[in-house]
Amino acid sequence: MAERPEDLNLPMAVVTRITKEALPDGCMISKEARLALSKAASVFVLYATSCANTVAQKSKRKTLTAPDVFTAMEEMEFETFLDPLKDSLEAYRKEQGQVKERKAAKKKEKEEKDAADRALKDVAEESASLVTSELAQTVENGESEVVEMVTENGTDSDTPQVIE
Repeated sequence: MAERPEDLNLPMAVVTRITKEALPDGCMISKEARLALSKAASVFVLYATSCANTVAQKSKRKTLTAPDVFTAMEEMEFETFLDPLKDSLEAYRKEQGQVKERKAAKKKEKEEKDAADRALKDVAEESASLVTSELAQTVENGESEVVEMVTENGTDSDTPQVIE
């Protein structure tokens, strides 16, 4: 974990986008102000993480969870952030659920297609085996028919025809 605010550098583009959303249209933000906001955000993130880590350690856990962060926000007296954070977390979970559902549906569709392809291949192999065994039986019986694999245009195919 970062020990100092300088260790945690938030992307300037993100800080700029957030500040532009918070300010009315037409407001300009100087480079120094963006830098100060970035450092302040870094300090806030470090403090919130430290408080959430303390909550997790009290529960004898090493992994931070969302409830740890919510408890830390209450302890830091930032209750006004709780509802937006919970809403954002819920929206994130819904989005992840939809992604999982799409992946599962795609996987199921692929499995069904593969199963259909395998079944079609098995039927084709079975048909070829049946034709081959019938030809072998005809030859064994000494029948004088000549069997050619012919299509409509006269080339070899998988369809046997008896030519006398």
